[in-house]
Parts: sequence; structure tokens; C-alpha cells
Amino acid sequence: MEQGRSAPIPFNILLAGKHLAFPKGMDILEDLLSSSFSSLNWMQMPMLSCSMPDSDCNFCGSQLLTWLDANFTVSKAVYYPNSDAKGTETGACEYGAFGATLNNGDVSASASLYRNGVGCGACYQVRCTNPYYCSPSGVTIVITDSGASDGTDFILSQHALAGMGQNKDAGATLLNLGYVGIEYRRVPCIYPGKNIIFKITESSHFPYYFEFEIWYQQGNQDIIAVQLCEIVNLTCQLLSRTHGAVWAAVSPPSGPLSIRMLFSSGAPHGGSQKWLVPTSIIPQNWTAGATYDSGVQVQLQ
Repeated sequence: MEQGRSAPIPFNILLAGKHLAFPKGMDILEDLLSSSFSSLNWMQMPMLSCSMPDSDCNFCGSQLLTWLDANFTVSKAVYYPNSDAKGTETGACEYGAFGATLNNGDVSASASLYRNGVGCGACYQVRCTNPYYCSPSGVTIVITDSGASDGTDFILSQHALAGMGQNKDAGATLLNLGYVGIEYRRVPCIYPGKNIIFKITESSHFPYYFEFEIWYQQGNQDIIAVQLCEIVNLTCQLLSRTHGAVWAAVSPPSGPLSIRMLFSSGAPHGGSQKWLVPTSIIPQNWTAGATYDSGVQVQLQ
């Protein structure tokens, strides 16, 4: 046995009154559990039915492996009132009507994941943990607002909360419960056929004040910095995030413009960073309220 490595976990163990069985051929579980068995929070493990014939088996090895490898965080969720088909148009990310219908209305507020606006547009897989009503996959939501309620990490749209159900009736039951146990993880946003879009806000005033949002950001990285460049003289200025998903420049450069975005993996140690440069420009005579296609998109790994 390697130094520092704990003893292998037996094929069958009795844990917290639950019989845990490992099917043959799942030797990977030995390595996975032997290194981290003592640190696992078994009380947070979802109740899963076992496909094995043993009626006492509450956890099946293959299901356990999925759970261990999923990197989910346990929390609670509630939902917005009056949000059957969409989210709020007044979210802190300032997406407006776009944010209400983004991702088919599967959106959410979150105080902990809002991160002073850095979290705007991030996607999360959220699934409830009641085995009688909840589907294994749950829903993918987009953060469009900041908010918390009674210790929750998510205030989902009504459409998103019901979408976690196994079927329509189960979704209705979840809505009746109103407050449900969940687990969640960050996942890549996917917008097939769409490039990143720059939305010039109505608060902009040509040529003195240039304010915009970034729409349809794919992947699971954060935009941590933005440069506004005048492409004729190649002069750039670093912009400030004013609030939510909104970036702004006072006295912006004149001439055709390029908005360059710095993406970060967000890893605390050695996280990668990369600038993304649009292939399309914003015209010199830009207008408030207009949208401009960047011509580029984050490539999914």
C-alpha cells in the first residue's frame, strides 16, 4: 500500500443505516473513496433507488460514482411570483426584457453567485433532491438578478422551478411546495448559432457616453476586464463595470470601435486568462439602443 493512503473500502459497507453496494467491475470506486472517504458529507447524499435486486440497497455503486464526481453544492431554492414563462425584467444585471426571456425563461436571481455583477450571464445546472418529484437532470438556468430568500442560493423563475420536476404534475407539486432542496454546479452556457452581442443601452448618449451589455456569452468563464479600442489609431482604454452586466466609457474614443473581453477560468490558483478580440466593429456613428454582432463566440472545450 502506498504511504499515506488509507485502507481500501470493502465491497459492501453499512453506513448511517444505509446499505451501500458496489457492483463488480467498479474498481475505480476504491481509488475514489479510499482517498477521500473520511471527508465526504454522506448526510447530503441524495436518496437514490438501486437497480440491483437487493431490496435493502438504497445506493447503487454506479449512482454513487456519478454523485461523487458531480461537484454539486447543496442548497435551497424558491421562485419568483408571476414568472410562469419568464423571469424578471428588472433584475440587477440590467438585462431588461432580454433577461426575462433568455434561455426560454429559465433564469434566476442569486445573491451568492451574483458576485457584484461578475456572475451575470453564468449558467448553472440546478436539480431538486426529492426523488419522488425531481428529474435527475434538473434545469440549466442563467443568472440575471441578485437576491436571496430564507437561506436560499436561487430565486428561480416559476418556469425553471417547475422544470425540475419529472413531469408536469411533479412540477406543479414543486411549485406548491415553493421552497425545495436542491444541488447545483456551474456548467457552460450554450447558444448554438449565436455570436456574442453588444447591446448599447438607452442610457448611452452619442458621442459623450458609451454604455453597453454583453449578451450570449458561451462557456463557463467570467469576463473580468473589458477594453474599448479605437481601431484606426489603435488606442484603447480599460473600462469599468458600472453595475450588473453593464460596462461604460465616459468620453469614448471617436471612430470605429472594438470591444475586447478578458476571460478568466476563475480558478483560485493558476487560472487561465485570455483576451477575445471581435472580428466585427462597432461603427463610428453608433446609436443608443442598437445591438452589434461581435462576429466571435467563446469556443466550448
